[in-house]
Amino acid sequence: MYSLKDKKKAVDLLIKYDFAYTQVMRELGYPNSRTTLTKWNKELKETGNLKFRYQRRSRYSDKEKIDAVNHYLEHGRNISRTIRQIGYPNRVLLGKWIDEIAFERKKVSLAGGVVVKFNQKVKEESVIGLATREDTADNVAELHQVSRTSLYKWSKSLLTEEGYDMAIHKNKAKNKSLNDYGKDIEEKDFLLKNLDLLRKENERLRFENDILVKASEVLKKGVGINLKDLDNNDKTSVINALRNKYSLQRLLVRLDIAKSSYFYQVSIIGKEDKYIDIREDIISIFNTAYKAYGYRRIYKELIKKGIKVSEKVVRRLMGEEGLIIKSSKKKKYNSYLGEISPAVGNLLERDFFAEKPNEKWLTDLSEFAIPAGKVYLSPIIDCFDGLPVSWTISTSPNAELANTMLERAITTLKEDEKPIVHSDRGGHYRWPGWIDLMDKAHLIRSMSKKGCSPDNSACEGFFGTIKQEMFYNRTWGNVSIESFVEYLFMAI
Repeated sequence: MYSLKDKKKAVDLLIKYDFAYTQVMRELGYPNSRTTLTKWNKELKETGNLKFRYQRRSRYSDKEKIDAVNHYLEHGRNISRTIRQIGYPNRVLLGKWIDEIAFERKKVSLAGGVVVKFNQKVKEESVIGLATREDTADNVAELHQVSRTSLYKWSKSLLTEEGYDMAIHKNKAKNKSLNDYGKDIEEKDFLLKNLDLLRKENERLRFENDILVKASEVLKKGVGINLKDLDNNDKTSVINALRNKYSLQRLLVRLDIAKSSYFYQVSIIGKEDKYIDIREDIISIFNTAYKAYGYRRIYKELIKKGIKVSEKVVRRLMGEEGLIIKSSKKKKYNSYLGEISPAVGNLLERDFFAEKPNEKWLTDLSEFAIPAGKVYLSPIIDCFDGLPVSWTISTSPNAELANTMLERAITTLKEDEKPIVHSDRGGHYRWPGWIDLMDKAHLIRSMSKKGCSPDNSACEGFFGTIKQEMFYNRTWGNVSIESFVEYLFMAI
């Protein structure tokens, strides 16, 4: 059960984060479902306030309730007949309305014939009267207009043995005699025992709360932190912050860390970081490269500066500093238009190694989407050195883009050079114009399988490198199409 404060905090965060339900639940650690969070938000909109328990809006108006109760009182006070005549509601709901509106006029019969359902208030008053009676139980039952059997049945369900005795002692406190002294001692022992249990429970809850609060302060994480997700270094930091208040053994058991592991982490924390200068160099290189360099590229940049360090250390330090390359997951441009002409086989079979230039060529199209529009790049890559032989850039992925690129590449060939030109099954490489250029130059066609990008992975890798180094992690809002084309041309 959540408190009103917890509900109010959750709804405020929901509005603050523009109804990002997952983010609110991750930060607070509750509730367990979006449905509960939606109910709280709906309750606040409908009622303007949050209640301890969400109450649905009644389907019946106050006038309909009053009319139903009046019909019941004026036509024999029979619940079943009333429902048949007015057509609503059910027996339980009508009985509830009668208790709320006209309980004092409700029909009561102890001899049988009419089944009467008493509300909780009547039951409690009857049981208290039985527990504090100075007369017989029959007189108490008659006073409260209930049966003697129901009176004892309610007393067993509402009061435990200890609570029954305490209720009697409480109501007879003014008239107690010396004979009640022994019962007072028992009551005192019972209260002291419960008080001791409450103190222990309160201390345990304070201990749990201190651990969670200190963990969020030390690790700078949200309130919904999970202690099981902490590593030994984080657990050691929390223990060190609470050692002056709680015993070490208790903290070790609660955080589930061995004593030897704790002292090992303490010894590590006390040591000076020998990579402090290298960390600054790594951060500087990463930011200078527009956050596009991985640990291998940064390792090579460090070697150029004369800094000797292993690749594993660079990768670990980048992880500790949170230096992560962001990549786009947008859907790539797909040039497949169907079976325009017969497809040819895959001659390369993913073997992108070439012993000499102009032996194996790869080609494909890639899309660059910026706010000003879309730009398309069409290169031919030589497998010998991975460099582009020729390329064309346009705002339209048409056949002219691919044909112009191929014509320029053909002009670089010698008479005895007839490379294999490998592509995907896009429409650009199956039009008659492309096929005519290939036949006239006596070039060999090769195609990937349908929808199988690994068959042309070397060309895809070229696009990935270009986009990672000059396109991703940058803002292109104020850049025109012409300026972007010039920038892309220089980057290639």
